[in-house]
Amino acid sequence: MMLSHPNNHDSFYYGTFPNGFSWGAGSSAYQTEGAWDKDGKGLSIWDVFTHKKGKTFLNDTGDSSCEGYYKIKDDISLMKELNLNHYRFSISWPRIMPTGIRSDHVNEKGVNYYNALIDELLEHNITPIVTLYHWDLPQVLQEKYGGWQNISMINYFNDFANLCFERYGDRVKYWITFNNPWSVAVEGYETGEHAPGLKLRGTGAYRAAHHIIKAHAKVWHTYDTQWRNKQRGMVGISLSGDWGEPVDITNQKDIEAAERYVQFYIGWFATPIFHGDYPQVMKDFIGRKSAQQGLGTSRLPTFSSQEKSYIKGTSDFLGVGHFTTHYITQKSFPSSRGYTYFSDWDVAELVDPRWPDPGSEWLYSVPWGFRRLLNFIKTQYGNPMIYITENGVSEKMMCTELCDDWRIQYYKAYINEMLKAIRDGVNVKGYTAWSLLDKFEWDEGYSERFGLYYVDFRNKNKPRYPKASVQFYKRIIRSNGFPNQREVENWRRKATETCSTSNQLLAAEEQRNTAANILRLIHDPLTSHMEMVTEVVVPTVCTLCILISAVFLMFLLRKRN
Repeated sequence: MMLSHPNNHDSFYYGTFPNGFSWGAGSSAYQTEGAWDKDGKGLSIWDVFTHKKGKTFLNDTGDSSCEGYYKIKDDISLMKELNLNHYRFSISWPRIMPTGIRSDHVNEKGVNYYNALIDELLEHNITPIVTLYHWDLPQVLQEKYGGWQNISMINYFNDFANLCFERYGDRVKYWITFNNPWSVAVEGYETGEHAPGLKLRGTGAYRAAHHIIKAHAKVWHTYDTQWRNKQRGMVGISLSGDWGEPVDITNQKDIEAAERYVQFYIGWFATPIFHGDYPQVMKDFIGRKSAQQGLGTSRLPTFSSQEKSYIKGTSDFLGVGHFTTHYITQKSFPSSRGYTYFSDWDVAELVDPRWPDPGSEWLYSVPWGFRRLLNFIKTQYGNPMIYITENGVSEKMMCTELCDDWRIQYYKAYINEMLKAIRDGVNVKGYTAWSLLDKFEWDEGYSERFGLYYVDFRNKNKPRYPKASVQFYKRIIRSNGFPNQREVENWRRKATETCSTSNQLLAAEEQRNTAANILRLIHDPLTSHMEMVTEVVVPTVCTLCILISAVFLMFLLRKRN
C-alpha cells in the first residue's frame, strides 16, 4: 500500500550546532514530584482521577512517583553529570494555590519549594525553563466550574501565572504557558483517557482548546504589559505534533489528508497564536459536518475580530514536542458513526511495519519526520524561534534494562535530523530530552519508561540509575553535535560498556528486594501477599519466576499444615 519515499532516509550528517545552542532535559510536576498531599498542597484533577479504580494501568498513581519533591539536590547532581544547560519543569498550580483561586489562599510552603529548586539550578548554572500548566488543574476549579469547559478558567489561570511572575520572574526568563494543550483538550474532554475523564464527544475538545488559547494570550499580554520591562523574560507555549506524510506522494487526496492531519494537530493551536484564527481547513470541515448534523452553528467555536487581533502574535518562542510520524491517507467517516473530533478530519493513520517501536504503542522511531515538521513550522508560522521541549522514546519491558541501545539510536537520529533542519534555516535554539527520569506516564502508570535515568519505583527511596543513553547524550552535549563518524561510534561503544556494570548493581539490588519480599510472603498471611504483588510495579522476569516459586512453596507449606 505504501510507496517508497526516496528522500526519507537521508544519510547521517556530521557537524555541530550553532554556538550557544542550549541542551536540556525535562520533567513535569505530577509525573515526578510525589508528595501529593504534603505541605498544604491542594488536590489536582490527576490526584482525583488516579484514585478512581480502572483509570490507569494497574491503578498506579503519582502519589509518590519519583519523590522529586524531596530530591532537589540529588536530581540536580544528575543534571550536572549530563552537563545540561537548561532544565524544563512545571509548577503544580494546586501546590502553590490549593483551590486554584488566589484570593482563597497562597500556600507559601509550595511557593518555597519552587524557590529552592530555581535557586539550586541557578547556583549550578542551569537555566530554568518553567511550564505553568502541565495538566494538573486544581480539582476545585473542575468541580465548581467544569474546568477548561468554562470561560472563567482564563482569569483564574492568569491570576496563577501572575503570582508565578511575581515570585519567580526575577530569576526565571523562559515561561511556557501550556504543555501540549492538544492532550488536555482531546484526552481530558473528548476521549476521557486523561483527567478529568470527560467524554464530551465532538464538542468538549474544541471548547477546552478555545479557552486554553484565550488563556494563553491573556497570560502573554499580562507578562508583556506588567513584567517584560522589569524582568526581560520570554513567554511561549509548547505544542506537540506528530508529522503526517502522505501514503502516496502523487495522490492529491493523500497530500491534502496529510496536510489536514498536521493542521488538526499542531495547527489547531499554532495558527491562532501566529495568525489570529483557526486553520481554514478546520473551519471548513467542522463547519460542514456540523451542518450535516443539523446544527445551526459549527461545533468549532469562533473568535471575534477583537479576539483574533488580541491572540495573534502572543508567543515569543514556540516550544515543540515531537515523538513520531504516521503515513496518512484520506478516509471518509459515515455520519451514522456519530460526530467526534477524530471523525471530523477524514483521515486514516498508517505505520510502516519496519519502523522500530520499543515502548509506547503510539511511538515509532521515524527520524526524518522531525526535520519535515520543523520545516513546516518555519514555512507556516514565519520561522519563529523554536525550543524543542519534548523529544525521546519509551521502553515497555518486564525486565530492567539499563543498556538502552534503542534510545541511543533514537536520540542520535532525531537530534541529527534537528541539526539538518537548522541547516535548512529553521530557527531552533535549544533541545530538551524527554525525560530526565523514568516517571508516572499518565494512564499508562509506570509501565512505560522515558527516562535517561532508571528509577527503581519498588524501593522506598526511589534510587536513580544511569542508563547507557546518559553517557551518549552527555557526549553529544560536550561536543555540541556530532564531530565525526569514528568518535560518534566510539561514544556508543563506551556507553554500552558503562551500563553493564550499573545493570549488575541494579540486578543485585532487585534480588535483595525480592528475597526480602519472599520472606515476608512466607511469614505473613495471604492478604499481605496480595498487597505485595500489587506493590511490585514493573516486575522483572527473574522476579516473576521467584514470586511464582514462592507462591507455590507457600501452597505446599499450607497443604502440609
